[in-house]
Amino acid sequence: MSATSLLFLSGAGLPEWIWDATRAALSETSVIAPRPARKDADVSGYAEAALEAAPAGPLTLVAHSAGGVIAAEVTTLAPERIHGVLGVTAVIPTAGRSFASSMPFPTRLLLPMILKLAGTRPPESSIRKSLAAGVDQIRVDRLIHDFTPETRAYFTSALSTEIVAPVRGYVTSNDDAELPIALQKRYAAKLQPTFFRSLTGGHLPMLRDPHQLARAIRNFQKVVDEQVHS
Repeated sequence: MSATSLLFLSGAGLPEWIWDATRAALSETSVIAPRPARKDADVSGYAEAALEAAPAGPLTLVAHSAGGVIAAEVTTLAPERIHGVLGVTAVIPTAGRSFASSMPFPTRLLLPMILKLAGTRPPESSIRKSLAAGVDQIRVDRLIHDFTPETRAYFTSALSTEIVAPVRGYVTSNDDAELPIALQKRYAAKLQPTFFRSLTGGHLPMLRDPHQLARAIRNFQKVVDEQVHS
């Protein structure tokens, strides 16, 4: 069992229960970052809420999808506590950019307008066909019911820095309809990982094959422990 606790940073809108099976397969102490109480919270507000809920001591961040943006801000607020950051099909921003401006052209130009006009909850059809592609119908229905829209500032507020951590890793998902593999590899390159795993399945590997994802996290923790204590 690692001495470093896990802090899970979920993708936008996703409920905590998506991590249940993956967490059950891990021995480490773990917490899922909650949403901040403020309805206009920006990335700093999300990062602060995550750290307030985190166990004491050193942390490994497991950042899924848009959670990669929050991970960057967490490493800014508490760099001495973050021993590792593992992106899971994650958006990895550069300093001074937001989630929206980290998207490829023309999405980075259109997304802020879409968020302003249509809100931050994606259409049900998009959740079924893209975000939750390959997940069984019962859990997709539950996911849609429990989906919680994030604040607009979650997507549009700029980061103060890039991800800073002693150990960085990235997990791709080969059949991801939400974040295509070519884009995942581009974000992974920004992170400059020393640990890399390629999984099968869609954008929600914690639902498609939680034990496969748990193995990747477990192996990453070993690398973190070896480097931090060497």
